[in-house]
Amino acid sequence: MADIDDFDRQILEIVQRSNRTTSDVIGEAVGLSPAAVQRRLKRMRQEEIIEADVSVVSRQAVNRSMTFIVQITLERERVDLLVDFKRQMLNNPHVQQCYYVTGSYDFIIILTAADMAAYEQFTEKFFFNNKNIKSFYTNVVMDSVKTGMYIPVVQEPV
Repeated sequence: MADIDDFDRQILEIVQRSNRTTSDVIGEAVGLSPAAVQRRLKRMRQEEIIEADVSVVSRQAVNRSMTFIVQITLERERVDLLVDFKRQMLNNPHVQQCYYVTGSYDFIIILTAADMAAYEQFTEKFFFNNKNIKSFYTNVVMDSVKTGMYIPVVQEPV
């Protein structure tokens, strides 16, 4: 586990909500100088405590209003086939998240598409044409109640 202190935790709470918050504002909120905040942010990026600084794009604004959660079962779980499937999902811009999981399915992916026809094209290309896909089960998201990658970092009871 990374070595972070309470100042780092407070900074992480703020930048997870908006990474455009200035060092001045963060410093005032946590009780540090802007320079100290900048040094801490730089260190946390170098140590990959902060993995990425991103902008969240509206799905509707770019015509990708449909979200699908797909549970996938593989025919065989050979290492080379697992690596190949992981690589396909990693390199696919339609796939937002891909998890190799325990339980009834081997993978769960979350992806976006403009409409059902686009999703059908995706399934033909990546599932029906893949001899190692035994089955897949799709959930269509009706309402995105909560999405995000926020991770609680301040030590609080659950």
